[in-house]
Amino acid sequence: MSYTFTPKILRAYDIRGVVDTDLNPTDAYWIGRGFGHSLREKGGLKVCVGRDGRLTSPELAEKLIEGLLESGCEVFDIGLGPSPMVYFGEYHLNTDAAVMVTGSHNPSEYNGFKMTIFKSSFYMQHIQDMAKAVASGELLTGAGIYHDTPIIDHYVNRIAEGFPADFGLKVVWDPGNGAGAEVVSRLLTKIPGEHHIINGTVDGTFPAHHPDPTVPENLVQLQEEVKKQQADIGVAFDGDGDRIGAVDAQGRIFWGDQLLMLLARDVLKTSPGATIIADVKASNALFEGVRQQKGEPLMWKTGHSHIKTKMKETGALLAGEMSGHIFIADGYYGFDDGIYSALRVLKMIWQSGQKPAELYDDLPQTFATPEIRLDCDGARKFQVVEGIASHLKAEGTPYVDIDGVRANLPQGWWLMRASNTQDGVVVRCEGSTQTQLDEVIDDLVQRMESCGFGVEDIQTVEQYKSALTKVS
Repeated sequence: MSYTFTPKILRAYDIRGVVDTDLNPTDAYWIGRGFGHSLREKGGLKVCVGRDGRLTSPELAEKLIEGLLESGCEVFDIGLGPSPMVYFGEYHLNTDAAVMVTGSHNPSEYNGFKMTIFKSSFYMQHIQDMAKAVASGELLTGAGIYHDTPIIDHYVNRIAEGFPADFGLKVVWDPGNGAGAEVVSRLLTKIPGEHHIINGTVDGTFPAHHPDPTVPENLVQLQEEVKKQQADIGVAFDGDGDRIGAVDAQGRIFWGDQLLMLLARDVLKTSPGATIIADVKASNALFEGVRQQKGEPLMWKTGHSHIKTKMKETGALLAGEMSGHIFIADGYYGFDDGIYSALRVLKMIWQSGQKPAELYDDLPQTFATPEIRLDCDGARKFQVVEGIASHLKAEGTPYVDIDGVRANLPQGWWLMRASNTQDGVVVRCEGSTQTQLDEVIDDLVQRMESCGFGVEDIQTVEQYKSALTKVS
């Protein structure tokens, strides 16, 4: 018996779609069959399975496990929790693979699956090959074994290790009603300091706000609570707890590359010369700062799977993305864990002797747009980026093309890349002053005009420039 998946759910880094429109329980069963087949072909057998708090996750997890068992796998079901707890389960339970049922930072109607085999990302061609195996119908079968294996207390104890016993900051935590809420609640009973939690119960409808801490409006409630409590810092997480956001006492947002700057300073004190990886959307100030601290900066492709793979290849101790994924291999496992990253940031701040607002003031001040997503047909988004690259090459403008196009200008830089998870392109611009940022934005818009990109490709140039200028 064979099965064919809807192609649009087979994303670059995971499998994801709108439940009952693109993705359904039958898909989950065949993902279990296909992933189990792929694992067994590679000599593995044991799988750690977890799920987030979305209303559709219990049924999808049940069908996934059914498929894994019929593939002959031994399944360790750790239940509800954040994605990093599932990754931790690979180590704690000594399994060969892991699958997390999660819609990540997407709206509540979405769901999906993140997968690893032998502690490496199962993504891109791996996903396509699995889909082909399912379509062929030639899958391994067997009588699997099921274990109900909650590990939340083991995970909480692990991430709390080494936290300062004299920690004295006041912190507001916002799990956003996501899968990490129970972990945060238990964690706060184990660490010192004054802590306040909002949206601290798991609710798959996300009643307070959308579970994506990289979007400023999703941090408004946290900013208000930090001011109300007169706290030193606030931290927030996405729907599956693998991304972090943070604000200081004044409500100013620490973006992903700024958090990475702080952590890089700490890591390089004890490991001079260490490789620090950041994605192509990160500020020039980060790469220059790592160099100044005698580290080895490495710019790499956006995407948690790409970053984790590059970390293993290079032996990097720290990596991060503008999206808030932080990867710490310095005393930890190297996977993206928003809650553990928050603890490392808090530990670094406390040991620095400075308040978060003081550290924010010490960071290099640049003028940049946040990451902006612009709609673009999925079949054309790569052509749009390739056209821009050809235009730059013809002009002789220096650019980096490891992931989209990052043009290096005297005034700063701009980036355009095709999104690997949505139908659209992602852009970001940066300059050292507001005037330079405006010039960088103008440069990008003019190149779009020169290349003839209009409303059929993204949106009108006027709308595009307005969107950039509004957030610059």
